[in-house]
Amino acid sequence: MSINNQSEPDKYSIDDLRLLMRRLRDPSTGCPWDLKQDFKSITSHTLEEVYEVVDAIERNDFEHLQDELGDLLFQIIFYSQLGEEQNQFDFGQVTTAITQKLLRRHPHVFPDGTLSSQRAVGVHPEEAQIRQSWEKIKQQERSDKGDYSLLDDVPRALPGLTRAAKLQKRAASVGFDWQAIEPVMDKLEEEMAELKIELEKGNQTAVAEELGDLMFSCVNLARHTKLDPEKVMRQANEKFSRRFKAMESLTDLKSLDNYSVDEMELLWQRAKELE
Repeated sequence: MSINNQSEPDKYSIDDLRLLMRRLRDPSTGCPWDLKQDFKSITSHTLEEVYEVVDAIERNDFEHLQDELGDLLFQIIFYSQLGEEQNQFDFGQVTTAITQKLLRRHPHVFPDGTLSSQRAVGVHPEEAQIRQSWEKIKQQERSDKGDYSLLDDVPRALPGLTRAAKLQKRAASVGFDWQAIEPVMDKLEEEMAELKIELEKGNQTAVAEELGDLMFSCVNLARHTKLDPEKVMRQANEKFSRRFKAMESLTDLKSLDNYSVDEMELLWQRAKELE
């Protein structure tokens, strides 16, 4: 069976993408790989697509950003198709739920909770009031879901640094937080001292616990300096990668295998100077 490509449109809509997804999942004529997938099997792909979107944005690679956003959108279409097949939910319910949530959380834009409503022109609510209202609405949503703790709906699957920041921010929303940066620095030094003690003892379990406390304190410091710890870590990773590659380029054989630690340290310092 041949397909007349000349009849294909220049642009495709979200409905076309949903049709494509249904075709991929068709038991008779679909794609064998797509047919084998379930909710859990594609989660790793979803995470990968999210990070690729973030990476494109941070590199200002807008040429490829639209492709990465398309890949991420396809993940949502995929989950929605699986939900529809299992009579759990469909794409329409997904878009309805997020629209209702955003209408509910933005009363300063949609005062009646409808798309057609809007506040009076020239009225500008204070940012502090908006944040307070946002948190109050989210707290009510958590209560409606039966979440007992303020921390219950912080996803466990988040990257460690991101989850630590969210846990701290949630606790800070009720006043459980340092009010200045000095005690944050003191806590950091305290955790470092405790880690040194456990390292000297050689207790690996205790070392892991103290190292975790130290990293948690580092996230706290990032939050108090209004920095995203995950982004800070990615930037540090990128800097290390850039400098290490510069070290490799400074070697005669483009390899560090035959260099001593002292020689590599000299190369490292040289790589830093070249930036």
